[in-house]
Amino acid sequence: MFILHLALGGCVHAPPINFGITADTGGHIAYVLDAALAQARTASVDRVSIVTRLFNDDNLSPRHSWVSECLADGVTIDRIATDDKRYLEKEALAADLVAFTAAFCDHIRRLPRHPDVIHAHFADAAAVAMEAQRRFGIPFVYTPHALGIDKRAQGCAGEGMESRINAERAAITAADGIIVSTRDEADRQLRAYGVAIDGRIHCLPPGVPQRPVPHGATTLADRLGEWLDRPEKPVILAIARPVWKKNLAALIRAFASSPTLRERANLVILAGQHNRPCSPEEQGVLAEMRELCADPAVRGRVALPPAHDADDVSALYALAAKGGVFVNPALHEPFGLTLIEAAAMGVPVVATMNGGPREIVETIGHGLLVDPRDEDAIARACLAIVGDTALHARLSDAATAQVGAYDWTRYATASVAVYASIGDIRPALLACDIDNTLTGCATGARAFAEWRAGSALPFVIATGRSFDAARAVLRQWRLPDPDAYIVDVGTRMIIVDDVGRWHACPAYAAALDHDWDRAAVARTLAPLGIERQPPETDGPHKLSFFGTSTDAARIRTTLATAKLNARVIFSHGHLIDVIAPMGGKAAAIAAYAARHGLSLNRCVAAGDSGNDADMLEACGHAIVVANAGDELAMLIPRAGLHRVRSRHAAGVMEGLDLLGLTHRVAVAA
Repeated sequence: MFILHLALGGCVHAPPINFGITADTGGHIAYVLDAALAQARTASVDRVSIVTRLFNDDNLSPRHSWVSECLADGVTIDRIATDDKRYLEKEALAADLVAFTAAFCDHIRRLPRHPDVIHAHFADAAAVAMEAQRRFGIPFVYTPHALGIDKRAQGCAGEGMESRINAERAAITAADGIIVSTRDEADRQLRAYGVAIDGRIHCLPPGVPQRPVPHGATTLADRLGEWLDRPEKPVILAIARPVWKKNLAALIRAFASSPTLRERANLVILAGQHNRPCSPEEQGVLAEMRELCADPAVRGRVALPPAHDADDVSALYALAAKGGVFVNPALHEPFGLTLIEAAAMGVPVVATMNGGPREIVETIGHGLLVDPRDEDAIARACLAIVGDTALHARLSDAATAQVGAYDWTRYATASVAVYASIGDIRPALLACDIDNTLTGCATGARAFAEWRAGSALPFVIATGRSFDAARAVLRQWRLPDPDAYIVDVGTRMIIVDDVGRWHACPAYAAALDHDWDRAAVARTLAPLGIERQPPETDGPHKLSFFGTSTDAARIRTTLATAKLNARVIFSHGHLIDVIAPMGGKAAAIAAYAARHGLSLNRCVAAGDSGNDADMLEACGHAIVVANAGDELAMLIPRAGLHRVRSRHAAGVMEGLDLLGLTHRVAVAA
């Protein structure tokens, strides 16, 4: 198996990782690296590629401009360049996503062998994986790591949050599988997006990050006297980025509020690398922390080092194991990788009760849970552990005894099994175009109708026509009603309610709003003078024109120059549709399939024209009828793509027969 991990944000390179060197270089980097290395050791995996951005930044290692870097036998980090060679923070990545997606698809096209699966980390990587899924039929797994709806619920509703949530919803909808770390993510957080996930969600806790204790080197643990009056006292340790949700200032206030705690222990906080360019939020949090540390009540009792490396972290964990405690006071934590790092080093913990830490502490039994908004509770929990040697010993023993519940080998075996399961391409859904695919031959149409009457395979129509026009042509050709209609070139999904009434799916329509500015697209294209189709062919996520392939190319160039995101689809030799970037037949089929716990790999698409190309590329099985237009000559031959000899519906039936989906009825003599 060839696994491709896709992670765009942060500084991805071979260990050791300098966590906190940028705002996005956090725990997910360790997750990706350790997952890849563990998966490469499984018998069925022969190659793992971690794909990320290539960039040049004078403040960061030059290795990020290397095209490829070897991690281990069969494991590489492969970097993809766009015209923007700057390091980009998460918020700025969106502007480069279209260019990166195109470069990524070129990278996939050049590979001598396509990956069997793409594992996308965060929604930006999932958006790229969705395009690879559409073009090449490569299934993808999505790991969100942190979800916007929960961040918003905790008061982190900054600029761009709604766009982030929409992107996450699109990723959840399109993913062939979803891997999360905790039951809270699986049972509560993901379900808040209103997307059917049953059958696609897998809860696989990660393993323990490997942090060997340095020997011989001088570390922060040896230099705490630079900040602390009595560095020999037990350490209350916290490690987190200096952002508001991590609640580090509350920990300082909790420490300051308890004279007994200040007497018994020191507080050490590693809050990223202070000597790098910081966001306004980080600058504000660091300024507040420095001001709190300047209070005479805590001066000489709190260390806030401006920089640290991996050896410093390991040494401070080892120091905290000697009578101290590790604290994660975050307002909400999706998982809490530092809590299992602490457990591996025998360090008891005090952790937020919100999110993944609850599950971790209940599993290992190595600490106490607190309400992160209750600073007195944080202080009491810390004092309970550092002030009671028997409790400290009991929690430390539990940590080392039970941390094995988080094991990378177990994760690797389970995740590879998930990848293999979504590679199951037994057909479970048929999606057909209408014009010249099901229509054009009365005999073939009649055979299809007879097959449908005796088949339990779910069936959807995927057409460029409107809903009313699609129903009319099906009646005209005496073709059967489908289970759902995908109409207007994949910009509307029409489903049936419990009492048999057809209605547009609002969740799909909402997903198409992402990154779509219809008014700006219309204004930008108007000066081209390309003939518009009748107004009734337009829709909220679609504008339609008459024109040539040259006109379609002009539209693409004009929109790209204006930096407007849209898909331009040329079909039937004279029709041009400009649709929302998240739309299209493949996207709609993926959304409908996901409602039923299916992936695109389990879908069969049948078509004849350019507006069918995306679904013919993306679905696990594709039937191209013999009368197909030249627009489909560009389809790349692959397993599952069937160019049949019969025309129209007879060709669909030929393809279904090839797939073993028809039944032959013997006629008695």
